[in-house]
Amino acid sequence: MMMPVPQRPPGCPPGLEYLTQVDQLLVHQKVELMEVLTGWETNNQYVIKNSLGQQVFFAAEESDCCTRMICGPIRSFTLHIQDNMGQEVMTLSHPLNCSSCFFPCCLQELEVQSPPGSPIGYVIQSWHPFLPKFIIQNERKEPVLRIVGPFCDCKCCSDINFEVMSLDESSVIGRISKQWTGFEAEMFSDADNFGLQFPMDLDVKIKAVILGACFLIDFMYFEHTQNQE
Repeated sequence: MMMPVPQRPPGCPPGLEYLTQVDQLLVHQKVELMEVLTGWETNNQYVIKNSLGQQVFFAAEESDCCTRMICGPIRSFTLHIQDNMGQEVMTLSHPLNCSSCFFPCCLQELEVQSPPGSPIGYVIQSWHPFLPKFIIQNERKEPVLRIVGPFCDCKCCSDINFEVMSLDESSVIGRISKQWTGFEAEMFSDADNFGLQFPMDLDVKIKAVILGACFLIDFMYFEHTQNQE
């Protein structure tokens, strides 16, 4: 099922009108048979749905094989996000950076473009000795929101929540949840499922950046699960 195309409001980048009608998104990574059988990391692909199960977007990673195998979850990549007509509506650009607390000067970042070539926001990792933290920035690189993850991202039999918070971290306005999919799925595949929640009236561009943050979190903390096992 495809989500019907809503009317695009003034100032909304083409393709992001879908996000004006949702306060939740479900992100399902597609299982790659070759990856399951051989352990060789392939380009990730995702289906993004609304709370009714209707497809909103499709996302596909672009990176080379050597980068995926050598650099693993911190690799550089471009993620192309298309609408249901096959038009690219968002491009996520991620450079090769560190993610260790010992290298606070070169942490993870992601640029969100919509339409492709026009930046609308950024996800910037904040240094912290033991908590995953990120800053959501608008197109002018002004901080708008923060994302704070749990101390441990290896909880068994339960969801792992990254809270979307106000800048002063005094209130929670949304959530990115890595959903537990069962022992067999978690053991034999690194295809992850995520749930996103945010206010319905949140700026559509910031919704898109939160979606970008979901992919960055997946690559950083959950991409390597199968290879480690």
